[in-house]
Amino acid sequence: MAKKETKERKQVAIACQGGGSHTAFTAGVLKKILKEQNGKYEIVGLSGTSGGAICALLTWYGLLTNDKDKAIKLLDSFWREISARSFDDMLLNEWVVWTARLHGITPTLDISPYYYPPVAQERMRGILDKLVDFNKIRTLINESSPDLLVGAADVLSGEFKVFWNPEINADAILASAAIPTLLRAIRTDGKVYWDGLFSQNPPVRSFIEDANIHEKPDEIWIIQINPQTRHYEPKSIREIEDRRNELSGNLSLYQEIDFIENVNKWVEAGYLPADKYKHIKVRWIESLKEDLDVASKLDRNPEFIHDMMNHGEEQALEFLKQLT
Repeated sequence: MAKKETKERKQVAIACQGGGSHTAFTAGVLKKILKEQNGKYEIVGLSGTSGGAICALLTWYGLLTNDKDKAIKLLDSFWREISARSFDDMLLNEWVVWTARLHGITPTLDISPYYYPPVAQERMRGILDKLVDFNKIRTLINESSPDLLVGAADVLSGEFKVFWNPEINADAILASAAIPTLLRAIRTDGKVYWDGLFSQNPPVRSFIEDANIHEKPDEIWIIQINPQTRHYEPKSIREIEDRRNELSGNLSLYQEIDFIENVNKWVEAGYLPADKYKHIKVRWIESLKEDLDVASKLDRNPEFIHDMMNHGEEQALEFLKQLT
């Protein structure tokens, strides 16, 4: 974590879980947090995986210039750019979502992403380059800047990778979002990366590793996309695939949180030195839309994106009210 000059405000790190189009919810949460930000808390770190990494990046980039309004505009701009607005793009979007749902009902042909051009990734790269001047990032980072952590998985070594402040570029973000069944792996610095779902979704423990006590956040806020619980047993293939996707997305997150909670217990028991460790409060901001299937994570319908973003703002507002 970067060095901070003041401890008058609660220092908060925000971790953004990945989940495709569902992370428009994350964008809404971040927008409301930025709009309602007061002197009671300070964002000292952001982390994310896949779509969560994109939302974290845009927020971080705005905060690097001390301009939260810019961060809000960047979040709005990205989701407007990525949504299906033209007639042809809307037809393509409907076909993609329909095909994904059909996969859970009838046998379908699985096609490797290496058999067709990486159009989606190149489009994403173009949008990111349009919104973020990656070449300028290093000049904006200083000791008081918030940190950004982006999760990915090294395909060949099987190791977890967390891209950190000076390593952040378009390749790092695309690597975190490279879902292997849909998109090609990203090659950068001589290594090959897949989606961070296989590593840390999102990075959490990295906020406190290798940091002295004054650089650790007081609280970590988790923006969770995948529901922890369900109220019925999944029985159809589609329902089973949906729940399997949710559990897979949550597995690494809960492992990260377990680490934080264990450290908290050891701190309270006096097993760890007080000059290096402290209790860190973990809070959750969760989506309540439990009726969404895994195929909807590919849905770029503007109305769906808008609805998810509004839901994020509503949940963030309720969360902030509870803080007071």
